[in-house]
Amino acid sequence: MNDNPKTATSSNTQKDPDDWVSGDEPMTGAQRSYLKTLSEQAHKPDAYAEDLTKAEASKRIDELKQSLDLK
Repeated sequence: MNDNPKTATSSNTQKDPDDWVSGDEPMTGAQRSYLKTLSEQAHKPDAYAEDLTKAEASKRIDELKQSLDLK
């Protein structure tokens, strides 16, 4: 078993946005920009909203990436 978090194969970067401590905070500038771009590319302007939380923005980004077949 590998106890070193720097070399462990599982990553905490995959944590569910609903479990984020800061998930209720307003989305970041980077999220805002990326979400706006993705919503335009996907022709889904309603996916973008200024008042989203970090967790909500993350979920929408993931959904749009999937709809655009991005990884």
